[in-house]
Amino acid sequence: MVNNIIEIKNLTKKFGNFTAVDNIKLSIREGEIFGFLGPNGAGKTTTISMLTTLIKPTSGTATIANHDLSEESVDIRSIIGVVPQSFSLFSELTAQEILHI
Repeated sequence: MVNNIIEIKNLTKKFGNFTAVDNIKLSIREGEIFGFLGPNGAGKTTTISMLTTLIKPTSGTATIANHDLSEESVDIRSIIGVVPQSFSLFSELTAQEILHI
C-alpha cells in the first residue's frame, strides 16, 4: 500500500481580493522526490508557507504525514524541515530559542 505523505485538497489562500493560491490539489507519496516549480507569482511560496503552518489557508485541507494542517500545526512543525530562500536571525533570541521556534 502506498501512503501519501502530503495530501492537499482544494487549498486556497486569498489576501483581500487577490487569490495567491487557487484550489490546489496535490498528492505526494512517501519516498517520492518532488519539485515545486513555477513562474514568479504562481503561489509556490504561499503554498509552502501554508504547508509549514506559517500562514493559514483561506479554505481547503491538507495533511502532512497524517497530521491535519488546521488542527495539528505543532505536530507538523515538529516533523517538517524548510530551508528558506533567505535566512534571518532574530537578534532578541538566543540560538537555542531560534531552534525551538
